[in-house]
Amino acid sequence: MSRRIAPGPGQESVWDYPRPPRVERVARRLRVVFNGLLIADTARGLRVLETSHPPTYYLPQADIRMEHLSLAPGYRTYCEFKGIAVYWNVQVAGRAADHAAWSYPEPEPGFEAIRDHLAFYAGKMDACFVDDEQVQAQAGHFYGGWITSSIVGPFKGGLGTFGW
Repeated sequence: MSRRIAPGPGQESVWDYPRPPRVERVARRLRVVFNGLLIADTARGLRVLETSHPPTYYLPQADIRMEHLSLAPGYRTYCEFKGIAVYWNVQVAGRAADHAAWSYPEPEPGFEAIRDHLAFYAGKMDACFVDDEQVQAQAGHFYGGWITSSIVGPFKGGLGTFGW
């Protein structure tokens, strides 16, 4: 692991997050924009916190313009904590992003709160926001954390971090 960065005032270190992960409510506004359209906007989100990862934000389906999402047929992954994930394609006005979001229709015990919520890969969207701050995508093709100025790393996902 790279050297842990000490958090400053108002910041959290991802190295203080738990393993196994924890789900908590978020009292911040979360937004997702794709092809110029605000496809998700909520103040009722959740975040999953796990050691070495930026938070993964889950937005309730009721606050997502689901008419722009379709299930990605046959594509699934397994998380030892949350269970089986299904993936969603996003399409707006002829532009598409495959496997751009995911959800857990039947989450494992302890993660029931994320049922009927979706998480979005910030790197596949035009912009994702926590309050008014545009997030940076967590590195790597698999991880979906959102990096803001309120967290410090180093973060899992980049080259050489697979074994963390």
